[in-house]
Amino acid sequence: MTDFNVSRRTALLTGAALPFAVSLGASTPAQADGHGGPQNALQNTFDLGDFKVSTLLAGTRAVGDIQTIFGRNVSAEEFAEVSRKNFIPSDQAQFFFTPTVVQTGSETVLFDAGLSAAGTLAALNAAGLSAEDIDVVVITHMHGDHIGGLTSDDAGTPTYPNARYVTGQVEYDHWAGAGNERFDGKVRPLAEKMEFIGDGGSVASGITGMAAFGHTPGHMVYRIESGGEQVLLMADTANHYVWSLSYPEWEVRFDMDKEAAAATRKSVLGMVAADQIPLIGYHMPFPGIGYVEEVTDGRFRYTPATYQLML
Repeated sequence: MTDFNVSRRTALLTGAALPFAVSLGASTPAQADGHGGPQNALQNTFDLGDFKVSTLLAGTRAVGDIQTIFGRNVSAEEFAEVSRKNFIPSDQAQFFFTPTVVQTGSETVLFDAGLSAAGTLAALNAAGLSAEDIDVVVITHMHGDHIGGLTSDDAGTPTYPNARYVTGQVEYDHWAGAGNERFDGKVRPLAEKMEFIGDGGSVASGITGMAAFGHTPGHMVYRIESGGEQVLLMADTANHYVWSLSYPEWEVRFDMDKEAAAATRKSVLGMVAADQIPLIGYHMPFPGIGYVEEVTDGRFRYTPATYQLML
């Protein structure tokens, strides 16, 4: 892929292909979650007021037999028809894994650690950053594709040596009592460096957490605000731009509380649509940024960002 540069005042929008391979060892979090294999790392950067925001493509892969994951409570005929109308196949999808970095001017904040340290670090390097540059790591929730990169080896060495960590209190408490091997290996050793917040809690000036429970018991989203401009980082509120965002009541296998997750989707997406602010989704097609319109009561349309954030 060819590098390119476009200016937005002093902003830089860059794409660079950086091949890497996630280890396929059976004990790796990437393999345990089924997210292994060669992947590319890309970055996309834009200005948000005085902040600089970068979405990082830490991994992508094709997945088949897709209605075992999305739309589990609708008929195969309805699923196929909705897919056809949206020009996507009904038997497979491309998954994306997109951490986000916010540079506030005083701190560099990483949201989620990705599938693996290798994947996220490759994407950080594409954005001109290193592990040592990260001051804060925010974990939106504790599924394996968000915590896998917190440590960089089997000894549990923290990937981000200078960082403090922020996560939701409800989320941490749930996994601390769940007997989960990934949590115990990746998150628990960092507990002494962690700050726990709730709904409305502050990560840094201009970055506010909001409860968005359902996908996991303590899943959180984050409003990022600077200079009168805003973006909402929705994490895994919706995991596909059609099959869960456009149809928030369609069940998603990964949602731990499906009824609560559907209600959260409606609430969060309705807020973003009403406020007309851009949204960043961890699993949206890269660069993971778009806008949401409510087309009917409880139904939404996702429009990928084009050049709006470059101007």
